[in-house]
Amino acid sequence: MSWIEKIDKDRLPKHVAIIMDGNGRWAKEHGFLRSIGHENGVTTVRQITEIASELGIGYLTLYTFSTENWNRPQDEVDALMNLIVVSIEQQTPDLIKNNVRLTAIGNMARMPQFARERLMKCIEDTSHCTGLVLCLALSYSARWEIVEACRKLAAQVAKGEISPEAIDDEMLSGALATCNMPDPDLLIRTAGDERISNFLLWQIAYSELYFTPKYWPDFTKEDFCEAIVNFQGRERRFGKTSEQISETE
Repeated sequence: MSWIEKIDKDRLPKHVAIIMDGNGRWAKEHGFLRSIGHENGVTTVRQITEIASELGIGYLTLYTFSTENWNRPQDEVDALMNLIVVSIEQQTPDLIKNNVRLTAIGNMARMPQFARERLMKCIEDTSHCTGLVLCLALSYSARWEIVEACRKLAAQVAKGEISPEAIDDEMLSGALATCNMPDPDLLIRTAGDERISNFLLWQIAYSELYFTPKYWPDFTKEDFCEAIVNFQGRERRFGKTSEQISETE
C-alpha cells in the first residue's frame, strides 16, 4: 500500500510549512553546479504543490529565500532571484488550472525591482483561485516579521488607538504577515538538519515537526504523504493530558 492510500482524508493538516533544504548539497554530491540543484528543487516544488492540492490541504508555505540568503555569493543570489520569478511565471497557468492561489510573505523591499514586480503580477493573476493557498516565504525572517509586528502595534499605541495592556497573543498574531492563515499544523524540513532556521517562529509554537534526511530535489510526493501519515499518528495535546483529549473527542 502506498503512503497516499494510508492517509486519512478527514484528518489532514490545514497548513503545512516546509523548509526546503539541500539543493546545494544535492548538486555537489552529483557533481553539478549549485544552480542545477536549485533548478531540480523547482521541480520538487511543483510536485509537492500538486499533491498538496490533490489531497485538499488548505495552505502550503515554502521557505523559498531567507534574509540570511542575501549573504550568499552575489552570482548565486542573482541566479536564484531570476530562477524564482521565471519558475513562478512558468507555473502560473498550472496554478490557475489547479485553482491554486499564490501569495508571499517577507521583506519584499529588499528584492530586485524586476523580481518584485513580476512576482506581484503572478500573485494578482491567481488572486481569484479558491483552492490551495501557496505561500512563498521570500526575503523572509521570523525575527524580522516579529519586529515588524511590534512596530505596527507600537505605532497604534503611540496614536492612542490601543493601550499596551490590550496587546495579547491574538493581537500580535493579527499583526504578523501570516495573519490571514492558520498556524501550521505540520513543519517539514528536508536534508537532515534538525533546526528551525528563523522560520515562522511564532506560528509553529504547537506545530508537529518532521525531519527527513532526503535532500529537497529527492523529496517526492510519496515522501510528502509519508510525512502526513506520520503527522496523523501523533497525539496533539496542546498542553492538555491524553485523558482530556480523549474526553473531547
